Amino acid sequence: MYNLPEFKEQDPEQVLAFMQAHPFAMLIGATTEAMPVATQVPVLIDQRAGKLVLSGHLMRKTDHHRALEENPQALFVFTGAHAYVSATWYSDPHQASTWNYRSVHARGRMQFTDDAGLIDIMQRTSLHFENGEAASSTSFDNLPEKYRMPLLKAIVGFEVVIDDLQHVFKMSQNRDEASYRSIVAHLQEQSGEAAEVARIMEEKKSQLYGSGH
Repeated sequence: MYNLPEFKEQDPEQVLAFMQAHPFAMLIGATTEAMPVATQVPVLIDQRAGKLVLSGHLMRKTDHHRALEENPQALFVFTGAHAYVSATWYSDPHQASTWNYRSVHARGRMQFTDDAGLIDIMQRTSLHFENGEAASSTSFDNLPEKYRMPLLKAIVGFEVVIDDLQHVFKMSQNRDEASYRSIVAHLQEQSGEAAEVARIMEEKKSQLYGSGH
């Protein structure tokens, strides 16, 4: 991660909100032989006794499950919208182009739960992503037992207390106002993630250059 001060969000609540808005995280680990493994998982994000706790589930006996059993050090990467930024949009175009993006890296020690812990995680996960609709047919408690029991045997629950949280929110904060406005305008002409980056930059503009501009 490029740990540069100009690309830091000063409000920790904004970093947490970003994680909560992008809960499908890349979980990265390594075997004891230093073979990297990775998988994307939906996670629940809780605060307990001043600590951030991530919880979720993995399929059993996969390469990432075995690796995290051997070596419990885990890294979660949360990412959002990103976009290419051409230096031709700058006031001084004679420099390298770049990429705007936001990313959070959360590290901690993987702890696998018992069966009761797994059931609790599945109940909370299904309710959370079904927007609290307990009556939903896909809420864990509403799944048929003949479906639910084999499912529980195929997965394992986990919790990770985060002991290191780093982030980079790189949105052209290091550019002069004219360049910043030009970047926003060019990204607004595009669609998808580029347009989302433009929206984020537009929201931050007054913080960087004042509301009178």
